[in-house]
This record gives sequence, structure tokens and C-alpha cells, in this order.
Amino acid sequence: MSNTESPLGPAVSGRLHPRPLLTRDAWLDLDGDWGFRADDEDAGLDAGWWRFSAVHDVRFDRTIRVPYPPESELSGIGEDGHAVVWYRRAAAISAPPAGHRVILHLGAVDHHADVWVNGVHVGAHDGGHVGFALDITHALVPGDTQLLVVRAVDDPHALDQPRGKQDWEPSPHVIWYRRTTGIWRQVWAETVAARHLDALRWTPGARPGEVTLDVTVTGARSRDDLELETVFTLDGTVLARARHAVTDETLHLPFVLRDARLDTEPDRLLWSPDRPTLIDVELTLWHGEQEIDRARSSVGLRTVAVEDGRFMLNGHPAPLRLVLEQAFWPQSHLAAPDDDALRREVELVKALGFTGIRMHQTVADPRFLHWCDRLGLLVWADAPAAYRFSPRALERTTHEWLQAVARDAGHPSIIAWVAFNESWGVPDVAVDVAQQHAVRGITGLLKALDPSRPVIGNDGWEWVAGDVVGVHDYTHDGAVLRARYGSRDAVTDTVAHARPGGRRLVLDPTAAEGLPVVLSEFGGIGFHTSAGDWEGYGAVTDEEAFLARLRELVGAVHDSTGLAGFCWTQLTDTLQETNGLLDEHRRPKADIGLIRAIIAGEDR
Repeated sequence: MSNTESPLGPAVSGRLHPRPLLTRDAWLDLDGDWGFRADDEDAGLDAGWWRFSAVHDVRFDRTIRVPYPPESELSGIGEDGHAVVWYRRAAAISAPPAGHRVILHLGAVDHHADVWVNGVHVGAHDGGHVGFALDITHALVPGDTQLLVVRAVDDPHALDQPRGKQDWEPSPHVIWYRRTTGIWRQVWAETVAARHLDALRWTPGARPGEVTLDVTVTGARSRDDLELETVFTLDGTVLARARHAVTDETLHLPFVLRDARLDTEPDRLLWSPDRPTLIDVELTLWHGEQEIDRARSSVGLRTVAVEDGRFMLNGHPAPLRLVLEQAFWPQSHLAAPDDDALRREVELVKALGFTGIRMHQTVADPRFLHWCDRLGLLVWADAPAAYRFSPRALERTTHEWLQAVARDAGHPSIIAWVAFNESWGVPDVAVDVAQQHAVRGITGLLKALDPSRPVIGNDGWEWVAGDVVGVHDYTHDGAVLRARYGSRDAVTDTVAHARPGGRRLVLDPTAAEGLPVVLSEFGGIGFHTSAGDWEGYGAVTDEEAFLARLRELVGAVHDSTGLAGFCWTQLTDTLQETNGLLDEHRRPKADIGLIRAIIAGEDR
């Protein structure tokens, strides 16, 4: 069977592949209408709602539109407070040809998921923010229809569960939002050969053209006589072609890409926000002269580092202009309303004059990262926080980080990992040695998993470890910002002695000496005219005052010679947090050209 032939049908027209770093032509989109049932008594397991024979006996009498969470308007349910929910769908999947497998992918299910196919339990998964895949071949029945059932458990009160900005109260309060329960990213399936490419990661080298591929070949054995062919092209020009023996399920393959123009244009192959060059890669798995599997990917060559108090991109200082991205839409919550919304988000950030985002307290959609790669947007990647310090919380946090790095480390747009936000999940980190060890431990884990990127241990205050010191300072006085951050000496003194949020910025100033300091949250101007709106960190009531405050605060930071960059709070209004540069429908609150001039420093 060729790569494009599949019992799942041809490529999905008009939709971006849900796994952009490893794509095949044929895949089945399983988003859309599913049967739905809330299980407030948690009776469904004992009652056998998963049974294939119960398809006509168990009433899934409501319809939910996947991948939107049931709390959201676009789901068609619009209800909060269900800790256990069930989904059911008849899917047009046939048994694959001999030597092939059918893989079911669920992009994210918050928080614990169990999956049945035709009454057979095919797997379970813990962690609500990164997807998982299950081989369901053994559970398929003859014919072209299979019954899929998913049960999701998401305790709204579990503070040791990584939840990010999802509220544990019945209604959103202060800076927390409505919950995102159950399925909230794409569900899809694909048919693959029993021996197939399963996961990959690109790591650029320090010298021009160097890149390493780490790839998993599921089902491979050393005696199988398999070879992996890798072809790199840019604008139709082949930069490298190589064929390697597959000696194990995991391969570590170094490459050097060659182009005659590199002699005169050494930066031509490099990826940056101004020039987001992506090199196309085709990977083919061969058994002799028989093609077993074929997939496509892309790689961006760039290096990131910290040096002499600066953030470095491709060996040059790169002052960061980031904006806080909550990735929340009023009609669909943490699920993007459609594919176009993901690209539009990236375009808006760039149009506002920013070079990047801090993805705050959620794990980015891989399709969003695809557009960051393609259009040139830097990403600081957070992970959702738990709000209780315990062994279970640490286990869950670590588990989600392992999955996030494994999935996303191949994206050139990601330039840093943020292990903890402030003291979320480590509330007594200033005095509790165990919590300090937790910050150091997860920071060290991230650096071990990915030595190619800086790691911020705990961002905001009470810094313990990491390659960058992040400071959260919501003063609305430009003169105060200049006094605190105007020069390197001022920054050093502020980091050692000041308490902008009432807390120490670092626990051991000597450990932070020489590190870049980024004003990683500031601003937060609330712009509204309705009485009772959340005041945030300071409010204005008209466009003129909004622009004046923005100019005052951002101008003060632009004048700094001691900061390595900034992150403005925030991109959009989100429910009661009316402190975005855009409202919740992504409409700018002032002329976008004027905002851009301020953010980019073009009006100075």
C-alpha cells in the first residue's frame, strides 16, 4: 500500500495537519459532532457506558462539537461543573491491510482519559495539555464503522493537578478563567506501516548548516535491514541527502547542510523573526527498494543562548519584545475557534510590534507553533501550574513537562522553557528548602532534556535557579521603572534589594550575578468604561489615556541599558481581565499603527 492510500481516505482538504512536524498525506479528521453525556454520579464505568453492545442501550442523548470543551459556547453544551464526561462517536475506519496499523490521536484531554474502541479498552492517559496516541488495530471489527468512546475525568477542585489559569471556584475570579474539561484539541486517526516513523526532534548545531535529527522508528529491529533516507531542500535546491541504516528504534543522526551561497551569505540558512527560513525535509523509510513509510517535516536553523547579561539569537544580542499570550477565546476557551484563528493570532502579535510571546500557563497548540515557525515569532513556553506543593503535584507537573518537551522541542520558534510562574505550585519557596529543590530539580530536568535552550526556573519573584532572571513589576509610573531598570547597575541593585510585588526578586543575589534580566511581566493597563470591571494593575477610560500610559511604560523600558528584554501584559482581554492591547474578540483598543510604533520603539 502506498503512502497516500489508506482505509482512512486521502488528505484532509483545507485543514492544517494536527502534527506539523511529522506529517503524512492521509489522515482522518474526527472532530465534529460526538454523542455526549455528563456523569455527575460517576456511574458510567459500572453501568458499562463503554460497552460496544450497549450502543442502543446507553443514551448519549446530547451532542457536543469536538474539540471544544463542554464549558464553551462552540461545544453546543455550554455547561460548567461536570467532573466526569463521556463522548461517543461512530467513526468511518476500516481494518488496515496486512502489515499496517491504525493509530488514534487525541490532541489533548483534560485531565485523565480512558478510551474504548468497540468495547475494548485501548488505553488511558494522564495529563490535560499534551496529546497522546493509541494503536487501536486490535480492537477494530469487520466493516467500515468503529465505535469510539472516551471518558474524561477533570476534578475542578484538584489543586495538585496542573491547571494553569483554569479556576477551581464555580465562577472565574481575579485572574483565573473558566475550566477546560475533556477533549479540547483535535481528534484524528492515521494508518501507518507496522514499522514507521513515530517521533522526531531537530536540534541545530553551533556552526552554519549543522543540525541533528533524533527520530523514533516504531517496530524497527536491527535485523530488519531498514534504511532511513533524509532529503533537505530549500526553495527547490537540495542541501543534503543521506541514507542511514536503521539499527535501533531510536536514531541520532548529525547532518551538515551545504549551499554554495553560504560562502558569501553565511546567515542565509538561519531562522529568525525577521527572516524565518524553514528548510523542508522529506523522510522515507526503506526496506531494500520497497518504500515502507514517508513523512515530511521542516527545520529552522538557529541558536539561542545567554551571554554577558544578554539574550543571544544566532550569536547576536536579541533584545526581547514579548507579549503575554493567554490563548483563550470567549467562544471556545483554550481551544482555538478554528484553524485560521491560530495563524491570525501570530499575525496580530507581529503587527503590534512584538518579536515574540510568552505562552502563559498553557501548552501551545502544535499548529500555533507551526505558524510561529513559519511567520517568525519567538516563544517562551510555560507549562500549567498546580496550586499545591505535594509529591503528587510534582509527579504530575514533571510528567506533563516530559511530554511537552518531547513533542515541541523541534520547533525553532521556542527559545526558552519556563519551569514555574512566580511561586505557583511552590507557594513557600522563599523559606521551604524542599520547594527550592523542586524548582532546581525541574529546571535541571528541562536542561537535561534540552541543553540547547535557556531555562527560567521560576519567573517573576523569589528566583531560585535558571539561566534568566524574570521580574514581574506592575508599577504604572514610568519614572519608577527608569529608576529601577535604567542601567545595569540599577538592575543589579533592584534584583538584589527591591520588592516590586512585595516579595524578594531573588533568594540568592550572588547566584543571579551576570544573568540576563527580563521584565517578564509589566503593564497590564485595564482599558474599560463599565463600572465594576476588574481594575487589574491600573485602569484608564479612553484611548488617549491608554496610549499615553502605554508610551510612558514601554518608553521607560526601551530606555533601559540593563534589561535583556520585556514581556507586556497582555495580548487580549480574557473574561474579567480587561487589560489586553486587544479586546477578547481580537480588536485593537487603539490604532494598531500607533501601538506598534510604541512597542517597537519606532516613535522614539
